[in-house]
Amino acid sequence: MATANKNLSNYDKNTIPNAKDFRFGIVVSEWNDHITNGLYNGAEAALLDCGAKPENIIRWNVPGSFELVYGAQRMIVTQEVDVVITIGCVIKGETMHFEFVCEGVTQGIKDLNVQTDVPVIFCLLTDNNEQQSIDRSGGVHGNKGTEAAIAAIKMAELRKNSNS
Repeated sequence: MATANKNLSNYDKNTIPNAKDFRFGIVVSEWNDHITNGLYNGAEAALLDCGAKPENIIRWNVPGSFELVYGAQRMIVTQEVDVVITIGCVIKGETMHFEFVCEGVTQGIKDLNVQTDVPVIFCLLTDNNEQQSIDRSGGVHGNKGTEAAIAAIKMAELRKNSNS
């Protein structure tokens, strides 16, 4: 969990494989786009910093976080990616909608990880208020998108090594 003492954007490049040979899919929710665009920017910057080629980063937008699962599944099937990052933001409101969306997306991403050979990285902010999301998408806690990109590189490397 992010705290004031942990910046999500800090990583040691010496411990991360070079990303130059990997193809990355990123599926981004348009809902709360002021948050999800910040997360995407953090992910893209980290991928490029670690050697990914711009032409090997494919972005698809979907309407909301619930649609991330379908977008990721279609990206896996049609784009020959090594890993998919799903980026979304659900902010708790006054109804049960928050719980249903979070549970559905969590289970859907888990299912894709079990059912396919392509890792799917979970970058879904599930915060109690907008400020918490801002703080984790380039604010005082850094950027959860950056953290997701580093996880994606490591999982793409694991996939490559385990299929050799």
